[in-house]
Amino acid sequence: MNPEDILKAISHPARLQFLAWLKHPERHFCQDHPFSMGVCANQFQVGGLSQSTVSSHLAILQSAGLIKSKKVGQWVFFERNEETIDAFLDYLKTNL
Repeated sequence: MNPEDILKAISHPARLQFLAWLKHPERHFCQDHPFSMGVCANQFQVGGLSQSTVSSHLAILQSAGLIKSKKVGQWVFFERNEETIDAFLDYLKTNL
């Protein structure tokens, strides 16, 4: 876990919103697949964000370790990486 990468990743409002939505995906997304698989990448295209912008935001969150992805056929599903999020919160409590 790199705290600086995480802070950069959550500094953008859209990425912070994506993490919040993923905390309770059933409240924010509608998809045919069970949420236990994660949330399909195309579900994040809301608020006028293009597919490339959404992909960029998801890649930054994944690079920081805040989300995990899994490919199922042609689809990519995302979920929060609670281990990293918990480690980051512990880091903040200890160091700030």
